[in-house]
Amino acid sequence: MPARSIAQQVDDFNTGFTAQIGDRLADVFSGEQTDLRAAGVPADALGTDDTAPDADLLTADGKTVTFSSVIDDAVTVVVFYRGAWCPYCNITLRAYQQDLLPALEERGVQLVAISPQTADGTSQSQSNGTLDFTVLSDPGNVLADRFGIVTEPSAAAQEAHTELGFAVSDSNADATARVPFPSVYVIDGAGRIRFADIGVDYTSRTEVTDIVRAVDRLDDN
Repeated sequence: MPARSIAQQVDDFNTGFTAQIGDRLADVFSGEQTDLRAAGVPADALGTDDTAPDADLLTADGKTVTFSSVIDDAVTVVVFYRGAWCPYCNITLRAYQQDLLPALEERGVQLVAISPQTADGTSQSQSNGTLDFTVLSDPGNVLADRFGIVTEPSAAAQEAHTELGFAVSDSNADATARVPFPSVYVIDGAGRIRFADIGVDYTSRTEVTDIVRAVDRLDDN
């Protein structure tokens, strides 16, 4: 199991990030996170015992694949993330590469990460984390919409992004700022969701230990 949790790594990052961007912009992002927590998980978000939907996805080299063919009747941990531009996503994907992937491989479980980025963005995510698991693009958030987990940065947050020199819409395949809530699903071989953790606050991510426990519980049901 990992020596340092994702939450600890996020705390370390936030300390430096706040110092870098200043209190004013930090307050904008903090306010956005507070509003997201208050709104909670969307009422139509899929959860435990729901059937996973299907949609067309893109590989990093631009080839079209279906989500169902990627799962291919195998137990799969599916990670929805916002994009390579998101530092919290990069922290999380690196932690999953280092600490989660080996545990899943021991159990014969596959790991798949999905974002609404262009195929080039997907390739960047793989490079950022030196990722050895499958990373795919969900153009237009079609699959994420079917999971019921799509949101959009607040107007104030998007203005803050602009001040920092980027726009989410520049990274997304559909040129919008829509992104999935960072979410983790464990899907069994029959396509049924057996674990769902939807992170409405994008700075709070599913820990490796929680995912491994969820996978291990599959044998108990």
